[in-house]
Amino acid sequence: MDFIIPVSAYLHIPFCRRRCYYCDFPISVLGDKTNSNTSGSVAEYVEFLCEEIKITPSYNFPLKTVFFGGGTPSLLPPRYLDKILATLEQHFGICADAEISLEMDPGTFSLQQLSDYKSLGVNRFSLGIQSFNDKLLEKSGRFHRYQDIEQSINFIHQNNIKNFSLDLISGLPYQSLEDWQSSLETAIKIEPNHISCYDLVLEPVTAFGKQYKPGKFPLPDDNNTMIMYKIAQKILREAGYEHYEISNYAKEGYQCHHNLVYWENKPYYGLGMGAASYTNNQRFTRPRTRKDYYQWIENFKNSDYSLSCDYLEKIDILLETLMLGLRLKKGVDLLQISTFFGKEIVELIYKILLPYHQKKIVYFKDINDNFITNITDNNWQNINRVMFSDPDGFLLSNTILADLFAQLESTI
Repeated sequence: MDFIIPVSAYLHIPFCRRRCYYCDFPISVLGDKTNSNTSGSVAEYVEFLCEEIKITPSYNFPLKTVFFGGGTPSLLPPRYLDKILATLEQHFGICADAEISLEMDPGTFSLQQLSDYKSLGVNRFSLGIQSFNDKLLEKSGRFHRYQDIEQSINFIHQNNIKNFSLDLISGLPYQSLEDWQSSLETAIKIEPNHISCYDLVLEPVTAFGKQYKPGKFPLPDDNNTMIMYKIAQKILREAGYEHYEISNYAKEGYQCHHNLVYWENKPYYGLGMGAASYTNNQRFTRPRTRKDYYQWIENFKNSDYSLSCDYLEKIDILLETLMLGLRLKKGVDLLQISTFFGKEIVELIYKILLPYHQKKIVYFKDINDNFITNITDNNWQNINRVMFSDPDGFLLSNTILADLFAQLESTI
């Protein structure tokens, strides 16, 4: 594929009060009482992060999206955020209307701190609530409680912030269908313009992964997990949220533009400990500990950036484009696939997915965005887009993708 200049940057801020029982992200635990304003670890990390920004190749196109993820970026004192943004501006440039997102946890920021973030240019905030139930929060190892959520929401409203998102998790240990529905209804009353609903994933290295088995009590069984997904889809769509991605809902005009970069398989800079970048058809993940990351920065200064990356073969790019794009409600543009990979690939995709289309869990659209109902081998060229049905296609996405990939890999 042709080289596309990245105009998005993800920056990893690894610090957390504690490690949640489901988390396998690269983080550094500060402890519940550490003051990040005076922490030497935070100051040192920001210095190395800014150093990485300065020595990363720039293509003279300003950034359109910037995303601070973690970890818990709201543990970052505003003066350090200012330093990072200034370094980004000096090295890459930042568009005047860029989407600048910051992940936050309840109980980790003040009213003034939030105001400072806003004045520095942050214009989208993502609040990691996960649940409104204190018992579930405690069993998940979360630092915050319901009163912290209330306070954080008050801070958001006092700062007149409209573009904010809430994160929720379904499938938690001891979580009932009633718990999940209550969390959704409470979230709607808060009136965020974006809500993310993630199903719990048991990673082997996490506390949950070592303690529980998928589908076994106290985790919800597969049937209840499916019901939770359908409950979210129904309640949130009825409340005016578009289900624009398999786990994400937004009011009109409030989709997360940065995350769309991932799902559309576009290039982006990944900066910071454990961050993954995708530039020039190459992916690279940085070391997952601060010590190794700092040493990598020192080595990085005297080496060729591109030599540290893995080049993706054409088949890898195709599979990633399908896997990521089919997470979206709008699906994948097959005309674009045809341009990059050839008409024969599109015909093969059509033939593999046709049985799922006949079961009404995969849809095809023509160039005028109309659904195609009667497809034959003679008119498949009219297909412009392919997408999963909502919710059944999304629920079966892993099964469909596994079948699609197996047949593509065996044929190409």
